[in-house]
Amino acid sequence: MSTVTPNTQASVELAAAKTRQQDAGEAEYRSWLTGVDLAAIKARQQQTWSSGDYAVIGTPLQLVGESLCEALDLRPGSAVLDVAAGNGNVTLAAARRACDVVSTDYVPALLDRARARAAADGLDVRFEQADAEKLQFPDASFDAVLSTFGVMFTPNQERAAAELMRVCKEGGRIGLANWTPDSFIGGLFKLIGSYVPPPAGIKSPLLWGTEERLRELFYGHKLEAARRQHIFRYRSPKHWLDTFRTYYGPTHKAFAALDATKQAALAEDVLGLIAKHNRGGEAMVVPSDYLEVVINVRFF
Repeated sequence: MSTVTPNTQASVELAAAKTRQQDAGEAEYRSWLTGVDLAAIKARQQQTWSSGDYAVIGTPLQLVGESLCEALDLRPGSAVLDVAAGNGNVTLAAARRACDVVSTDYVPALLDRARARAAADGLDVRFEQADAEKLQFPDASFDAVLSTFGVMFTPNQERAAAELMRVCKEGGRIGLANWTPDSFIGGLFKLIGSYVPPPAGIKSPLLWGTEERLRELFYGHKLEAARRQHIFRYRSPKHWLDTFRTYYGPTHKAFAALDATKQAALAEDVLGLIAKHNRGGEAMVVPSDYLEVVINVRFF
């Protein structure tokens, strides 16, 4: 007669829970695909984030990555994955804390910029091109899985969240930084959407900036969220507009899709949005709220 110990039973229950969660995510994913051209949406998104030069926009956000790593209390030697890493802000922050970091994005040019930054700082980081909705890593590969203003833009939110949980070890942590719907950047995306509507069937990325949605996506896992602010500091509102219009993919593509009259109208509306938030006088000093999220991964 075989004997099932408590530890063995716990392992069986853990494996079963993981299977149920993955099966549920796959079923929802297949349901979501009905009537949605996923390949076209992904291609459009990749073109958007490949346009301009996100490194110009992302580098001033470095403090967000540093804060997130402290919130997770990363330990030296931890295996860390950065998903939708962009130009590598949280990648570098984790590497500075002596972690073993794998940095991923689906835009090769952004990985090149992150790789150059890591080399300049003398940091040892592994870089791989990857789709956040279909990560190439085995289950339970990482002690921590991170994303700052990255995974929130995936077309299929359920599938992306399931992938973050899948590759994170039991007892590990997922750390996220996501713009909130009522933030300055949230207002910017809503404004852009009024001129250039997003693809039909895609849920707003700003939902990742709400605790309610995150608790749906990471149901059953312990989740802590703190409201933080990033301060955009530019020489003037026009300086910010020119920078984002030139280098930030979504803004760059939105202006490019409009005729001259609508471009002028969008520019005026963006400057109006800045004016509502600006506390810098002639300069631009605008706070934008985001959620700093720590998820303790546990399966039952």
